[in-house]
Amino acid sequence: MHRLTQEQARRIAVRAQRLSFDNSAQDLLEVVRSLTLVQLDPTRAVAPSADLILWSRLGQAYAPSDLVEAIEVRSVIELQGLLRAAEDVALFRAEMEQWPGPSPAPWQEQQVAWLETNHACVDDILARLEGEGPLRSREIPDTCVEPWQSSGWNDNKNVIAVIRLLVRKGLVACAGRKGRERTWDLAERVYPDDPVPDVDEARRIHNERWLRSLGITRSRTTESGGEVIDIGTTGEPAVIEGVAGEWRLDPDSHGAAEWDGRTALISPFDRLAYDRARAQDLFGFDYQLEMYKPAAKRRWGYFALPILHDDQLVGKLDATADRRAGVFRVEALHEDVRFDAGMRSEVMAEIEALALWLGLEPLLP
Repeated sequence: MHRLTQEQARRIAVRAQRLSFDNSAQDLLEVVRSLTLVQLDPTRAVAPSADLILWSRLGQAYAPSDLVEAIEVRSVIELQGLLRAAEDVALFRAEMEQWPGPSPAPWQEQQVAWLETNHACVDDILARLEGEGPLRSREIPDTCVEPWQSSGWNDNKNVIAVIRLLVRKGLVACAGRKGRERTWDLAERVYPDDPVPDVDEARRIHNERWLRSLGITRSRTTESGGEVIDIGTTGEPAVIEGVAGEWRLDPDSHGAAEWDGRTALISPFDRLAYDRARAQDLFGFDYQLEMYKPAAKRRWGYFALPILHDDQLVGKLDATADRRAGVFRVEALHEDVRFDAGMRSEVMAEIEALALWLGLEPLLP
């Protein structure tokens, strides 16, 4: 059982996410491999989330065109809204082939039944992709006999619903993008032809990599997107002084090199803060993404960026990239702790660096 101070735990978490100077990354692929995933989100209030995540670690050396190229040459692959290193896709293929698994939930049984009802549409889509792919979903005719129904958001979007389920089955894959639209192709033409470990071995490897990317986490967590992540007994047990409960610690993350922290502006979808309960336990950081709230009910802003300073999350930046006006407009700087002169100087330097990377002039209140 490892016994950690809160400072030790915070530093393990920050270092594992490649957000300290003593464990900085050198290129895009190194970041994606280290994090295991980079979440996509199209919101451009500042910049798309994947670009922000990569910029936070690579700085001015990173350009969004680097990510476009990595996807085009398929060293990075989009899988269910997450970017992963191409070689990691093999860890999910055995589970895809068995989808929905031996004990499907009722909603999964409904999805299987809906696909079976629309088997002719499934065959049409696979045949069209084989002959003409990659294609955008709107380039594929809808031949479903029973419409897709959900809570309302995706009602009657039959083709994309079929495609998403075929992605889960490992038959179709995101091949890239035309503008902001995904293109789709047969998975066998997109995914690397790597050996596929069985489900148990794949989960073991994935859990080890996931824990390595976080440094320290609970064995079972629910992220803000609702996804339940259970790594079981992966890693080694740990307790943190002043924090209830037991944690799982990546054994290679403890006792690392001398700490060298930095200041960073991070995406709301950055895994350092995305698990809100973990962020509260480790950093005392209270945060919600408020873009779905009415403006009058927001505390921190539409797309407020968490602020990392040294080994603490110290505030939020409410800012917008106003591309028409050519300015990076700072609406507010929310201090969770009182900024001293040195901290304020470093935060302002990061704001200026982000504006420079965006090609905009910083406009402060």
